Amino acid sequence: MEVYFRTFPEKLSQNIQMNRRIGEHTPTIMKNMKRFVPAMMAAALVCTSLPMTARADGAKIVTIGANLTDEQKQSMYQYFGTTADAVDTIEVTNADERKYMEGIASEAQIGTRTYSCSYVEPTTSGGIQVKVGNLTFVTSSMIASTLLTSGVENCNVVAAAPMEVSGTGALTGIMMAYEKASGKTLSEEQKAAATEELITTGEIADTIGQEDATGLINEVKQEVIKEGLTDEGEIKEAVNDAVKSYNLSLTDDQLAKINSLMQNISQYDYDVNALKKTLDNLDGKSDGFFSNLWTSVKGFFTGDKSSDGGIINDTNDDVLGADAVIDSTLDALGKDSKEDGGFWDKVTGFFKNLFGGDDDADDTDNDAADSADDNAEDSTDPEDGTADGKNPDESIDPETGQTIDPETGLPIDPETGLPVEATDGSAPASTDSGSAPDSQTDGANGGMNGNTNNDTGGNASLQENNTANDAGQTAQ
Repeated sequence: MEVYFRTFPEKLSQNIQMNRRIGEHTPTIMKNMKRFVPAMMAAALVCTSLPMTARADGAKIVTIGANLTDEQKQSMYQYFGTTADAVDTIEVTNADERKYMEGIASEAQIGTRTYSCSYVEPTTSGGIQVKVGNLTFVTSSMIASTLLTSGVENCNVVAAAPMEVSGTGALTGIMMAYEKASGKTLSEEQKAAATEELITTGEIADTIGQEDATGLINEVKQEVIKEGLTDEGEIKEAVNDAVKSYNLSLTDDQLAKINSLMQNISQYDYDVNALKKTLDNLDGKSDGFFSNLWTSVKGFFTGDKSSDGGIINDTNDDVLGADAVIDSTLDALGKDSKEDGGFWDKVTGFFKNLFGGDDDADDTDNDAADSADDNAEDSTDPEDGTADGKNPDESIDPETGQTIDPETGLPIDPETGLPVEATDGSAPASTDSGSAPDSQTDGANGGMNGNTNNDTGGNASLQENNTANDAGQTAQ
């Protein structure tokens, strides 16, 4: 029974402390639930909105430069991430290039040999995405924009060579591959206009840089098509406005070539929405949240990843070597995605807003609270579970420094942990009685052992009483 009463305060303190901790951690539990529920909702949306079907890859065509060696041709298949047996192949000759480029490009630009290769995958959405490797005269953005002019709306393209080449003839092979893969015939006039655009953009890029040259041509082309400009004066004004917006200085000959190109483009009908999609790709602008969600989820369950770059993601840059010049329109979208946050971050973020909004502030507050809890746990006595070995329900008399039981107002015996009661049945001694601390403590100890020890008895009396106290404690 005595053991029970001696351990009861300790057990009671531990239970109280445990209940407090449960209450303190309740917000953290609720915060974790708010994180878990949105993720489950997103997964449920994905799983219930689509049929579990699989689809074979659509037609994909590889074009190979006729003047490459067999080893170089094999390396291009490796770079594309495919094999000659898995795709149809078209061999492109210099004669094919001349068909589209004579009268537009110089003899030096046309050359006498063909080394450029391409890998083409027609798609049904996503605009035009392009990746180039080892092409020095043209960029991925140039090819994407010129393919729009040729009449292509949705397509994934990889254009490359085993060594550095200008790439002026790459567009010819790409258009040939697209027609065969899609079964569609492109307008001969629009293909010629596309070749003119590629050569004009490349020549201007030699003066102002590839990025500004591509941006300038795209801005004017979008204005001409969107506004339906056909008048020579209106087109010239659009060109001049775009040049000013880019803060560029062009020669009269360069301005004349741009005006001639735009007048040629203005003759044909283009899908403004398709044009905008590809130009948005080049500017790094992605579709809306739900459009991206549906496209990505659909591609995951059907195996159709063409809208996310498709064959571009299968390329092996190591084949071209460490010094290869690599450029992709997907880079702009990737940069935009990183700045705005990951795709699945947006998914869970959307559902988080349905369950109480942004948790960033809550995370900060709760992290601070968790840190405080950890610090408190570090200072806890491992034996009795109390901070620094003290009972959280006890208090300290500021005058005497003694530990006081808050319920009875009595001093706590440091050995037993129990309140010290008076033996004469009188009311508990008040901590405000004015008694000296030693007198109060010794009186309490004397009551328990049958002895009374007051400081008034001098040193000799104090020693005798202390001896008696020790003897009494030993007997217990």
